[in-house]
Amino acid sequence: MKLSCCNRFLLLLLLLCSAAFGALNDKSAIVYYGKNISYPMVGIHNYIIVQPSLTDTNTHGFRVYKDKMYAYVSIGEIDKNIPEYKKIKQTWILGKNKAWDSVVLDLTNPKYKAFLFNDVIAPQIKRGFKNFFFDTLDSYQLVAKTDKQRAESEAALVDIIKTFHKRYPTSKLIINRGFNIIDSVHNDINAVLFESYYHGINGEKLGYKDVTSKDRKWLDTYIKKIHHYKLDIICVDYLKLKDLTSKEASNTIAKIKAKGMIPYIATKDLKVYGQSSKNPIKREILTLIDESVHDRRFLAAHQSGALPLEYEGYIQKLYDIHKHKLPTMEQMQQYGGVIVWFSKTYKHPAEFTNWVLELQKYNIKVVFAANLPLPLNNLLSKLSIKVNTTPIDLTHSSKIITKSAMIGYEIKPSLTQSENFINITKGQSLLTLKSQNGVTNTYAAIMPWGGFALRNGFMQEFGDDNLWVINPFKFFTKALRLKKIIVPDVTTQYGKRIFISHIDGDGSMNRVEWDPKLFSIDVIYNKILKKYPLPVSASIVGAEDDDNGLYPKLAPALQKTIKAMYKLPNVEPASHTFSHPFFWGKIHNGNLAPKYRLDPKGYHFSLENEIKGMIDLINVKYLTKEKEPRAKTVFWSGDCAPPENILAYVYKLHLLNFNGGDTYITNRHPWLLYIAPLGLGRGEYYQIYTGAQDENVYTNDWRGPFWGFKKVVQTFKLTESPRRLKVIDIYFHYYSGSKRASLTALDYVFRWAMKQDINPMFTSLYIPKVMDYYTLSLAQGKNSYFVAGVKNLKTLRLDNSKMYVDMNSSKNILGFKDNKSHKYIHIGNKSEAFVKLSKNMHNTEAYLVSTNAAILKSEKNANGFSMELSSYLPIRLELNIPKNCHYQFTDIAPTITKKGNIISFSYKYKKEVGFNVKCKP
Repeated sequence: MKLSCCNRFLLLLLLLCSAAFGALNDKSAIVYYGKNISYPMVGIHNYIIVQPSLTDTNTHGFRVYKDKMYAYVSIGEIDKNIPEYKKIKQTWILGKNKAWDSVVLDLTNPKYKAFLFNDVIAPQIKRGFKNFFFDTLDSYQLVAKTDKQRAESEAALVDIIKTFHKRYPTSKLIINRGFNIIDSVHNDINAVLFESYYHGINGEKLGYKDVTSKDRKWLDTYIKKIHHYKLDIICVDYLKLKDLTSKEASNTIAKIKAKGMIPYIATKDLKVYGQSSKNPIKREILTLIDESVHDRRFLAAHQSGALPLEYEGYIQKLYDIHKHKLPTMEQMQQYGGVIVWFSKTYKHPAEFTNWVLELQKYNIKVVFAANLPLPLNNLLSKLSIKVNTTPIDLTHSSKIITKSAMIGYEIKPSLTQSENFINITKGQSLLTLKSQNGVTNTYAAIMPWGGFALRNGFMQEFGDDNLWVINPFKFFTKALRLKKIIVPDVTTQYGKRIFISHIDGDGSMNRVEWDPKLFSIDVIYNKILKKYPLPVSASIVGAEDDDNGLYPKLAPALQKTIKAMYKLPNVEPASHTFSHPFFWGKIHNGNLAPKYRLDPKGYHFSLENEIKGMIDLINVKYLTKEKEPRAKTVFWSGDCAPPENILAYVYKLHLLNFNGGDTYITNRHPWLLYIAPLGLGRGEYYQIYTGAQDENVYTNDWRGPFWGFKKVVQTFKLTESPRRLKVIDIYFHYYSGSKRASLTALDYVFRWAMKQDINPMFTSLYIPKVMDYYTLSLAQGKNSYFVAGVKNLKTLRLDNSKMYVDMNSSKNILGFKDNKSHKYIHIGNKSEAFVKLSKNMHNTEAYLVSTNAAILKSEKNANGFSMELSSYLPIRLELNIPKNCHYQFTDIAPTITKKGNIISFSYKYKKEVGFNVKCKP
């Protein structure tokens, strides 16, 4: 947006505004002209205005919030510094705007209009944008000299807007100002945006300029007119960065809301996430790492640090300080805190210390994890840390003089001290040891600026494992002062633990040890997939199964089984690539040497052949026309470590990706270290991890014992209690069908799964839930939450047994299930929800408690609700039915039990059921 000649009038708006601040049901807006959009920061808003050239339209967040996003387009002028300027003809230019180094364009020129639609708007439509924000509508006033020229420009402007509406009738449009044309275009637009600047020149106090009563009356006329047309008005104003969360900002927002407008307060460059009627919880936690040591997937910061944050509802954002400078304060506004987790001393310690202190002005706390990246000198005094210089007796064990309940989580702290000693002059010690000669050392503490946990107070080696000394779930949230929030949960759907299963395509052609005529894929097809009704996502490797692969003589028989397998209703197709790359990072200039992959004769390696080509091959060659779903998922092969550019390629094709992570916690190694996070971020893309490891890991890289996959049941149990951290994911290869022991183990695992209280689904339905987790946007009010971006993720976890879900006041909430000390809250079919909590249970509505089914359709009205359910297993269902309600099913369940208002329905065979609940007022 540009400063216009109307701005002196717009300043009046902020004098006229007053209203309550922060209601979750109020409309809100954001104008963000930076890159790498944080969708958790923007998703809650009704209007999201962005610079299209800085927006990656292939990301999951863009697709989720696409209907609320608006691409900025300058209509009346164009900057000289952007590529499109080179296409501008001199005959289209009316004059210059020196303040913005731009030129004012002739709206009446039909060739400029064609350029605007064909070269500016159409390419953004093609990229994925649907809605637009037209800026600089009144730039013509800077150069127009007569009333006739102004009238002609206004008529041309009206024509442009009406043409847009005619060409793109389903698109939405916001215009900036446009006072003089509002009567002509009100049916063609959705909202009007006003803007004004604070004037804080040469250190003068920021505030409003005085305006005359004439100006006030003039603006009131237009505001009233816009309201008459029932259009939203977005009022944008500006403050310095340090004032965005000040009383002045909240007062300004209140005044704007009181005038019936949607407020937005930001810095002048609009590259900071500002304030509006409702504001998001900052779910992202910046984690500083050093990838010069190892790739991020191997770093303890990711392997051990992401999971505790995810369980509490937060997102780890890794930031490589080896490649990048410390983020600016403007860049830091999206983060709820910082974790510093690398082993080296930072190269500029004074700069780093000042950065930590500067963050405190914005209430962003910092945690030092494992290591203090600063030299042990007087510089630490700025952080209220005192360095001990007294020699210490290291020959004897020390004793504990301060120990928090957080300490001793998986292992007790070692009493053998290190040579580096510090104490705190402010804050709360969590672990302090005292040596034999009286020297103390603080290993963990909560500090005014955040906190630290180092060496003995953080993690400790136990054999080959690293165990948590401190409770990471409590420490990070307390040290970073993170809000206790309602948690988006991907492990559960409709109150039951999610079940998925997926097969990597390796070994389909392996011969079976008890019958050499059979292939391992034949055994998996007959003994597992046909036997158990649970949904399985089955991939194939082109180089093993295709006619042009390694085994052309075996291909016809393998393909016959593959086609039969994909006809099963409980099997969905997926790709395990064509040549099964072993090391994805070895791909250079689009090529991968044969030694790093399978090498069928005549095969030309390319990403297109590996990814898109293999998906197309499956959908065309191996599936019937009626088969749904089609193949749309890539199961990573080899090291399961796709670089950012390969993830970007997959996202561009609208495909899903899966595999990676190392979740194989067992009774022998029951430590958090063996539970992977949900996924790994690279740039704006995420690699989604599996729920558990495959049989190759449990059988010592397929060296035996071949019954070892039975131990995955231990993994499932240990990721259920004491916290449900993972879905049940039976992940295996076709070669498990080649040996009796491995097949017996696989059969054992499936039989165990059939007895669990689960909600089964295909992997292609689980993956988008995790993708939603990383882009979901959340706002918090008093005992209430507004949630946006729940397109696929349908569960919220409330870790407060003393609070109840107020079903009467909540919106798009189907019900909830009590589970131990928390509640699983079920979201309906809309992508936004409002959750109202209460200290008292006073629901008068019927609601869903739990089900093992997918909800195909649900409708709710004032008198009750109805649902249509479908499951891979016989339907199990719990409903809360108050006394004033009655229910009716399409097929009555043979088993019905009642406990209070909760009625349970269990079917023996029925997998599709519909019901209707009606209630009297």
